[in-house]
Amino acid sequence: MDWIRKSNILAIMLLAATMLLAACSVSYKFNGASIDYTKTKTIQIADFPIRSSYVWGPMGPLFNNELKDQYANHTRLIQVKRNGDLKIEGEITQYQQRNKSVSAEGYSSQTELSMTVNVRFTNNANHSEDFERQFTASSYYETTQSLNSVQEELVTQMCKEICEQIFNATVANW
Repeated sequence: MDWIRKSNILAIMLLAATMLLAACSVSYKFNGASIDYTKTKTIQIADFPIRSSYVWGPMGPLFNNELKDQYANHTRLIQVKRNGDLKIEGEITQYQQRNKSVSAEGYSSQTELSMTVNVRFTNNANHSEDFERQFTASSYYETTQSLNSVQEELVTQMCKEICEQIFNATVANW
């Protein structure tokens, strides 16, 4: 008789677990994007012009390519030239360097290089998600190095960081 009671309890627990699993739905995407592809199929990414007073020529193409690659590599959205379900536009508003720390001798020992991008995001499927926001990234280098020797690497890092911030703010809902 005891084994009948144990098997009934086991059957009830198994049924309860099955019902609980059927009622709950967990969705996790490893790319971080939370896009409803039934409503959102296309994205329009405009080239971001440089509006900063201090400019490094290759910065614009580096940023624009990184931003487009971020969406191409991590979503199934089709990039279009106009009338996208999602629209991203803006400009690089600031690119500057400033002394960050001073050595014991009273000279600058570290320099901060920073980049700021203004972004206007439009979600044509849900305008409550629209925003205009600035994203900034910084990198540091020793003052014993010349900016020319580290600029490409630092700008590439900052572009990648800002593009990840934009991606998270627009489609990852972080």
